[in-house]
Amino acid sequence: MKVFLCFVAVCLPLALAQPVNLRAEEEEENEVDNSSESDLYNGLMHLGAAIFGTPDSKSGEAVSTWKETSQLNPEEMGEYAEGDILHPIGNSRNGLKAVSSRWPKGIIPYEISPSFGSSDRQMILSSIDEYKKLTCLKFTPRTSYDTDYIYFTNSNTGCWSSVGKIGGRQEVNLQSPGCLSKKGTVMHEMLHAAGFMHEQNRPDRDKYVTVNYNNIQSGRENNFEKAQSSMIDSQGIGYDYRSVMHYSANAFSKNGQATIDPKTRGVTMGQRDGLSRKDIQKIQKMYNCKSKRQQSSSSID
Repeated sequence: MKVFLCFVAVCLPLALAQPVNLRAEEEEENEVDNSSESDLYNGLMHLGAAIFGTPDSKSGEAVSTWKETSQLNPEEMGEYAEGDILHPIGNSRNGLKAVSSRWPKGIIPYEISPSFGSSDRQMILSSIDEYKKLTCLKFTPRTSYDTDYIYFTNSNTGCWSSVGKIGGRQEVNLQSPGCLSKKGTVMHEMLHAAGFMHEQNRPDRDKYVTVNYNNIQSGRENNFEKAQSSMIDSQGIGYDYRSVMHYSANAFSKNGQATIDPKTRGVTMGQRDGLSRKDIQKIQKMYNCKSKRQQSSSSID
């Protein structure tokens, strides 16, 4: 009896005082294997030092003019590499190589800044739920055990994200209202954070689109530079005009004329309604999902 009383009075309170690592349990349940990370690093090589910088108020001013009737997406209005790719200086541990990491087991811890309004916060949570329904990526609330995580912010610096896991707190900026007007814009930036690049910069893109350099803003031509075939992995999935990662036809246009023309008639590029079916397939392949979630009717054909 004395032993029992000792356990209840002393041992049990001590046990309850110890934090439980729920993330470890979650990792055991997650059916995702982490695969080679070299293609993430290689996929950024064509951008060079352009991916490094600081959040820019000029980009925020541009995004503040965005309207539903605009001919381009808000993330295409930034001054960053390809419009919305930014690795803040001092954020990476080992320079460019630090950006090459995938998220272990597809688990991406996150926090949402309290500065978001309730409707904007709900848009982010709705996007997270879409990933949960359609893919094996698991955006999960950060715990005290998570030192690497994404932090959703809404500074007036446009729409931007790093590519892949860079270590520590990494920001995904969603300026309100422009970057939060469509779920697909939020999901676009989240997919950058998961390690994905823009579709129209694939090395094989010239088979599917024509880039009209005469219509591109001076100094922004490098946003359309193709990645080298040895430097990026498209996961064996065909070109996707409907990808949430594809530019719109008028991205970075200086005259209102198309900068990208599809070679297939009747297709629309630059949708921001949600993940396409091929987006989902790429996520499943990139993260080596052991079990495939059914592609629901909410995916974009």
